[in-house]
Amino acid sequence: MNIHSHKFTLDGHAGKMQCLLDLPDSAPRGIALVAHPHPLYGGTMENKVAQTLARTFVTLGYAAARFNFRGVGESEGVHDEGRGEVDDMEIMYNHMVEQYPGLPVALTGFSFGTFVQAQFALRLAEQGRPAERLALVGTAAGKWAMPAVPQDTILIHGELDDTIFLKDVFEWARPLDIPVAVIPGADHFFHRKLGHIKNLVVQLWRRDN
Repeated sequence: MNIHSHKFTLDGHAGKMQCLLDLPDSAPRGIALVAHPHPLYGGTMENKVAQTLARTFVTLGYAAARFNFRGVGESEGVHDEGRGEVDDMEIMYNHMVEQYPGLPVALTGFSFGTFVQAQFALRLAEQGRPAERLALVGTAAGKWAMPAVPQDTILIHGELDDTIFLKDVFEWARPLDIPVAVIPGADHFFHRKLGHIKNLVVQLWRRDN
C-alpha cells in the first residue's frame, strides 16, 4: 500500500502545531489520531513507534494524523504535563472531523502519548462523542495517573520494558479486566520488534471490529 503524507500546521492554544497526515490510497474509512512519547525525553511525532502506529492505521484504511507536542520541532509553546497536550489533541480532532465528517475516530499513542489519549478519550466520552476505540503501546501506568479506558482497548507492552514496568501495566489493567498483549524480548522502544506492533493492532482491530 502506498502512503501519501502531507505536512500542515494548526493554530493551537500555545501557538503553531506542526502536523503530519498519512492517507491510504482510497477514501478513508476512519480517522486515527496518533500521540507521541514524552517531549522532554526526545519524543517526537517521528518516533519509530508513533510512525509505526500511523502506518498501521493507514493499512487499516484510516487517515492517520499526528503532531509534535508543545515545544517539539516546529510546534510552539512549552511542555504542559499532559494538560495542554490534551487540549491540542482536541484541536486536531476537530480539524480532522471537519475534513472527514461522519467517520469514526480511533485514538492511539505510545508511552506519554497513551496518557494523553486516555485523558482525551474521557473528554470525548463526556462530550457525547466517544472515540471508536483505543490502541495503546507502552501504556504509561505507574508513570502518570492513567485513567480507566474502555474494555475493548488494545494494550501492547514490551516484556523487558525498563521505563514503564510490565507489572505496573498489569496492576492498572487488572481491575479494568483488559488483556495485555506482551511482546517477548521487547524493550520500551521495541527495537527490532516494531513489526509485532503492526501485526497485533491489525489482527485485533480487524478481528474485533
